[in-house]
Amino acid sequence: MIPFSILDLAPVTEGSDAAQAFRNTLDLAQLAERLGYHRYWLAEHHNMPGIASAATAVLIGHVAGGTSTIRVGAGGIMLPNHAPLQVAEQFGTLASLYPGRIDLGLGRAPGTDQPTAKALRRYFDSADAFPQDVMELLGYFEPATPGQPVRAVPGAGIDVPVWLLGSSLFSAKLSAALGLPFAFASHFAPDAMDEALALYRRDFRPSARLQQPYAMLGLNVVAADSDAEARRLFTTQQQSFINLRRGRPGLIPAPIDDIETYWSPVEKIGVERALACAVVGDEATVRQGIDAFVERHRPDEVLITANVFDHAARRRSFEIAAAGAANN
Repeated sequence: MIPFSILDLAPVTEGSDAAQAFRNTLDLAQLAERLGYHRYWLAEHHNMPGIASAATAVLIGHVAGGTSTIRVGAGGIMLPNHAPLQVAEQFGTLASLYPGRIDLGLGRAPGTDQPTAKALRRYFDSADAFPQDVMELLGYFEPATPGQPVRAVPGAGIDVPVWLLGSSLFSAKLSAALGLPFAFASHFAPDAMDEALALYRRDFRPSARLQQPYAMLGLNVVAADSDAEARRLFTTQQQSFINLRRGRPGLIPAPIDDIETYWSPVEKIGVERALACAVVGDEATVRQGIDAFVERHRPDEVLITANVFDHAARRRSFEIAAAGAANN
């Protein structure tokens, strides 16, 4: 049975606010722990009204403090936005507070639009320095040596699993070269998934951190008591993608009865391609869809996400997904 985990964006829905989103996130994490999910990850995004997880390390601390066994981490921290030392200190602190439960996933995208990226980044070409920043960050988690001029306090000598995240071949190559676990963003950018996964496994070099390749794949799973209701719930995510591509990101919208009235034919093609890795339906449909996804791609772990408007329906979706995942 492979592990199944959850990716949460702390969604802020229409008619709600960030405070309610954080309450919902903790409630969902506590449910995930009871249901047997392995990890609960939060993602860094900025200047997006519908996503409240910008201060990712802070929210990870909130979730870890309200749970007791589930691993909690970043999926991910967008490293170009941060000094590696600061990230090491933040996650060294989290790992000191919650030993054996904290993960650090790293991405090289800004997690936002270009004007906000300029406001966030330490220097304009920081994404190009991603490999060097990763190496610097890994170094801060090594035991400190006598005379070391800069050390992470806390952080040095603390075991914080570091993952690389990606939606292209770049991070697949880098995580293979560095011997790190790899998570592919197939839940919103699946085009290069098969090639990236094959490259990562073929070129993986064992390291002190990881002896064998370990790959996690993202999967949208929206489940309900009927296929029709699940498809309706999924229109929330479809609308959000369209709104983002129209340059109008906003709060997470309520589902609608007919998505065909909302998108143009061109938008439909783009959204369906981006969300191709999606399983939407009742418990039987979800079980079959998860089985087929795992059988085809053979991930070591699956990271499930669901952008569902109503919190009770979102909880129910993850309950059904957990039942469907139990066969794997």
